[in-house]
Amino acid sequence: MLTLPDDVRGSFKDPFGPVYTDAAALLADAGRPVIAVGDVVTYHLRRAGHAPSVALVDGKTKREAVDAEIREALSDPDHRRDVENPPGTLSESLLSTLAEAVAADDPITIVVDGEEDLAALPAVLVAPVGATVVYGQPDEGMVRVDVTDDAKAEMRSLIERMNGDVAGALAALGVEPAGDSR
Repeated sequence: MLTLPDDVRGSFKDPFGPVYTDAAALLADAGRPVIAVGDVVTYHLRRAGHAPSVALVDGKTKREAVDAEIREALSDPDHRRDVENPPGTLSESLLSTLAEAVAADDPITIVVDGEEDLAALPAVLVAPVGATVVYGQPDEGMVRVDVTDDAKAEMRSLIERMNGDVAGALAALGVEPAGDSR
């Protein structure tokens, strides 16, 4: 549905919020609900005693398979949704499943066949103001993004710079398209 153009990749080098190495400290500062993007992030939040409302995992960290301990800790057969999402993209399946998971009453683990790296963008867009989206910053820690109107505007701007059906992607999330969407 959407692909990340090379000229936008640089926008992702700097974290979108403060970086934590201690999950308990992050959780103490986080709003609710918490949406986790990434296997290692989800693992650390669960080990700290908090099951994220939505977790997006792909069985990998830094393009390598996660170890058995992490894979087992993230196993959630009762609340699991499977989606396909090729690397460098946001698929309609991921977007619509994410929107449904955020609206659900029970915690949902979205298992991505492909890559979940860009999912923090739509997660901020679809999460309620006051929520927190957490994603991994390789070799640094966990990034806490407070969901505010400003954060939503920033993520929407990045999504609107992606190639593909932006209006369709926003519709899959249940977000109103802007007048100038492609």
